[in-house]
Amino acid sequence: MHPIRLVVFDMAGTTVQDKKEVETCFAKACEYVGLNVSEERILALQGYSKVEVFKMLWEEKTGKDHPEYHENVIYSYDYFRLILEDHYRKNEVLPTEGCLEIFDFLRKNNIKIALTTGFYRIVTNIILEKLGWLDGLEYNYVNTSGRSVIDVSIASDEVPKGRPEPYMIQKAMKLMGISDPYEVINIGDTPSDLKSGVRAGCRLSLGVINGTHTRQQLTILRNDGLLDSLRDLKDIIINLGVLSEA
Repeated sequence: MHPIRLVVFDMAGTTVQDKKEVETCFAKACEYVGLNVSEERILALQGYSKVEVFKMLWEEKTGKDHPEYHENVIYSYDYFRLILEDHYRKNEVLPTEGCLEIFDFLRKNNIKIALTTGFYRIVTNIILEKLGWLDGLEYNYVNTSGRSVIDVSIASDEVPKGRPEPYMIQKAMKLMGISDPYEVINIGDTPSDLKSGVRAGCRLSLGVINGTHTRQQLTILRNDGLLDSLRDLKDIIINLGVLSEA
C-alpha cells in the first residue's frame, strides 16, 4: 500500500484568497507597456511564470529578433513586479475556505504540506509573512523547526521552469524525502496547476473551483477530480484508505 505522504498546494486561488489581484496587476502592466491582452487570455495564463508570459507576448507582437525584444520583456516584468509587490504589501491576505481545516487534518495524519506558486520568492514571502506561514521555515524554506503551518515553500524562480512543468512538485518531493509521486497529491485552481501534477505523475491531480477558474473551465482538462473547496480533500484522502499512522 502506498500512503499519501505529501499534498502539494498552489497558493493564489487555492490556499490564498484570490480577488483577481494578479490578473488586475498583470493587466495594468500590459496596458502600461503597450501590450493589448484580453481579460480572457490573462485568465487562461494564470499560474504560469509571468516572465515567460511576457516573453511569449512580446514574441507575438515584435518577434524574438526585434532589437528591443529582451529589453521589453525585462521592463514589462519589472513593472509588473513593482505593482504586484506594492499591492500585496498594502492589502489584506487571507486563506481560502477550508484551507486551515485541511492543513490541520493533514498535520494530524502525518502528511506533509507543500506550497508551490507561480510567484517569485519576494512576493511569496510577503504573502507567507502576512498569513503567518513564513514563521518556522528555515533553510530552503523547509519547516525544520517544526513550528510552521506548512512544511515547505517552493517559488517559481527556484526551479528551471515554473508550471506547467513538474519541477516545483519534484523539488518539494526531494526536500521532503519522497521519491515516489504515487505518494503525492497535487491540487490547484488553474489549468497549469493540473498539468504540472499530471506531468509529475502524482497519485491525484485535483482542481478546486472556488479560485480563479470554474468547474466548466477546468472540466475539459485532464484531472482526477474537481472540488468545491479544499474541505472536500479530506474525504478524498479518507476514501483512498491509505492514511499512514501518525
